[in-house]
Order: sequence, then C-alpha cells, then structure tokens
Amino acid sequence: MQYRDFGTLDWKASALGFGCMRLPTLDGKLNSANIDEPEAIRMIRHAIDNGVNYLDTAYPYHEGQSEVVVGKALKDGYRERVKIATKLPVWLVKGPDDFDKYLDEQLKKLETDHVDFYLLHALNQSVWRDVVLKYDLLAKAEAALADGRIRHLGFSFHGDYSAFYEIVNGSDLWSMCQIQYSYMDTDNQAGTRGLHLATHKNLAVVIMEPLLGGRLADPPPDIRAFIEEFPIERTPAEWALQWLWDQPDVSVVLSGMSTMLQVEQNLAFAEDSRIGYFSPAESELITEVREKYMARTIVPCTRCGYCLPCPNGVDIPGNLELFNYSHKYNDAVSARFRFKVLMNDSQRSTNCTSCGSCEPLCPQKLEIPKWMTKVSVLLS
Repeated sequence: MQYRDFGTLDWKASALGFGCMRLPTLDGKLNSANIDEPEAIRMIRHAIDNGVNYLDTAYPYHEGQSEVVVGKALKDGYRERVKIATKLPVWLVKGPDDFDKYLDEQLKKLETDHVDFYLLHALNQSVWRDVVLKYDLLAKAEAALADGRIRHLGFSFHGDYSAFYEIVNGSDLWSMCQIQYSYMDTDNQAGTRGLHLATHKNLAVVIMEPLLGGRLADPPPDIRAFIEEFPIERTPAEWALQWLWDQPDVSVVLSGMSTMLQVEQNLAFAEDSRIGYFSPAESELITEVREKYMARTIVPCTRCGYCLPCPNGVDIPGNLELFNYSHKYNDAVSARFRFKVLMNDSQRSTNCTSCGSCEPLCPQKLEIPKWMTKVSVLLS
C-alpha cells in the first residue's frame, strides 16, 4: 500500500480508502439494508490487513446499517488500525440539538467512543446557509471536538465552485473535505479549482465517485477500444484511478467495493500508484478520452442560465444535462433515476408547455421546447 499526506495532520493515509456505501447485499440490491455481513466484514478486514487505514461511511448508507456493520468489522483489534469517517445527515437536522442526537446515535452504531473524521454530509450553498449557519452547527461541532467525540471536522460536497469557495472559507475548523472528482469532473462541482483551493487552505482532500458510479469502468465500446489501443495495458477503471493518484493534491481515493474481487483489484492498483506517475503520453490519453466523451454530447447547452427562470419552473439546463449524460455515458438508467428521484417534480421537462419564452434568450439558439419533449420521451 502507498501512503499519502493528509492535509497538515501528522498521519499518512492509505491511497485507497474503503467506501462503505456499496457493501455486498443478500438481495443483490445496491445500498440495501440487507447486507451480507460475514462477507462485508471479511472484505473490510482483508483491506485493512493489506494496508487500507481509512474507512468512509455515513448515516443513510445501506438504510442506516452501514455504520452497524463497520462497527462489527472493527472489533478484534481492527478499530485501532484505522481512521473512521462518518457523516452528519444535515438534511434531517431541524435544530441545533440534532447534531448531538445523530452523533451519539452514530457512535453507538459504530461501537466506538470517537469518530476520527466527522463530515457535514452533502453540503451545497442552500444547505450551508439554511441549516449549518442557521442552527450554528459549527459551534456544536466545536464542542464535540473539545469533548473528544470527534477528532477532526470536515464536509462532503455537492454544489458548484462558488458554494465550495464559500464553505471552505466559512470556518477555520475544517481539517478535510470530500469531493466528487474524476477526469470527467474537472469543471464540475468543486472541480480542479476546488481541489487546488482546498490544498491551498491546508485541507486534506478525499475523492468520492472516482469512477462516476462505475461508468468510467465500463465505457462505451468506441472509447474502450481507443483505450485498449494504448501501448500500456490498464483497465478503464485503473486508468481513472491512476489519473487521480497521479495528482499531489489528492489525499485518499474512495472506492465503494461490493465484491472481494474488486477489493483485490483496487489493492493492486493502489500499490502501483505514485504521485507524478503519468508520462505526458498517458496524460494526453486521458485528455483524449475526455474529449471523446464530450463529443458524445447531443445538445450544446453551456448552462449559462439565460433561459431561466422558466415561467413553469422547469430547470432547462438541468434537464439538458441529464439528456446529455445519458448519451455521453451510454447510461439512460442512471439518467432516468436522477430525473425521477433527484430532480424536483416542478423542475422536470414534463412541465414544459412549449410557450417559447426561453428560445430568444438562448445564446446557442437551441430549440428548447423541442429538446424538452425529447428529454421527456427519453427519461420520463
């Protein structure tokens, strides 16, 4: 196992972190509460025995059961060999006292007296302002730091760069942050700018979704064939992971592993990782792969937002992004899930009345109502 600096802490983190949101289940359903506990424990302990020292879980993972299984896996001396990261379910917080309520519940589930890294989960600008600041959760976190229930404070992030900038600079309590990042996310969410900003602020950066939920591990046939032409033989998954480990600002790359085979493969990839590992030709390959994915974009929407607000509440750029996502990654299933589950009812393309008020405002001259119809046909 290779180890890397973790912000300013006097501790080296394993390059690979075990993400505990995709543990093996008995019913085969992703993130189900019906975890195959013996196999999950065997996988976690095998990873630790081979050098992994960072485990990531959260309150909602596996319908609340991930923390329980992690606690069981860390018995028999394993707790002392790792750092645990778990997360406050900020969206459930209705007042200041909920901070202690959830933290104390999580400590019991994990069967430990402290959490090494406690993250405020899935922050964006509205959650930061309307929950964290409104209920003064940072003061509650500072008290938990003082009494030892948490050792370090961080946050996980799903928003745009301006929100990331505001949050990173919004407290001196942060030791680390967790961002979605891959070679397809350089300009998405926190992006490369956010990665560098966090490092500038001396924060450790933990990477989640390095394979975009597995999509970069199973590229469309044309992109897979292009990768396989390169003289260095790596799987698409290893290319994506090594691209991250090549960067000095990356502290830990999380992988949500569901099988022992995945654990073994990722351990081997991590053992081979290095900062500055890529040659110029290898870096250029990733650039070309990114361009090939981007070339699969159907609608040239730049998300400028000039078409907003829609009189019917439709999130026009958001719908077009999901439409493009489906074609870019050849993955209509995930795009459909995001459309139906993660997007508010009022924001969906199905609310478009073809009034046409958006079209004159679009710098790209897109026929937006026609595209909204196509989005609805594909995703609804």
